[in-house]
Amino acid sequence: MKVTVVPAQVTTVEDRITGNLSVSQIVLFAIPVFGGSLLYVALPPVMEFHLYKLIVIGFMALLAGLLAIRIKGKIVLMWALVLLRYHSRPRLYLFNKNTSAYREDYPEPPKEAEAKTTVKEHIPMTLPKLGVKEKAYIYATLDDPISQLRFETTKKGGLHVRITETQE
Repeated sequence: MKVTVVPAQVTTVEDRITGNLSVSQIVLFAIPVFGGSLLYVALPPVMEFHLYKLIVIGFMALLAGLLAIRIKGKIVLMWALVLLRYHSRPRLYLFNKNTSAYREDYPEPPKEAEAKTTVKEHIPMTLPKLGVKEKAYIYATLDDPISQLRFETTKKGGLHVRITETQE
């Protein structure tokens, strides 16, 4: 007896019940039959023929028949479910690192511990002011289409601005 191993990736194989129809297609064809008989019994006039009942049952049969059509190996109902899942997803993913979700809540240290530690005050750096001549030179360099302006970041978060001047 020959034994064949079926790979685990093959999970979408559908069994054929009758002819080329799968279980989901047979269920789709059975919905109008059972649903139509339920509507025939439940809707007024009860257990009597009426034109609107025939129209509803016919519409259900047409819709189920259209959903049972196979395109590229999948029935139209599965394609519709894929599209529905795609369009129901959010369009933007916003990540906010300042949320308090999944963070541990640390208690505040006692007040006497704060008195013992000495805190160095942070003195802000003051940048030198540029004169009119330097400002004019910088603006002219930035507006020049020949010079290439690049912003590069370092691994520690520093920012380097590089201006490469090429001569023609």
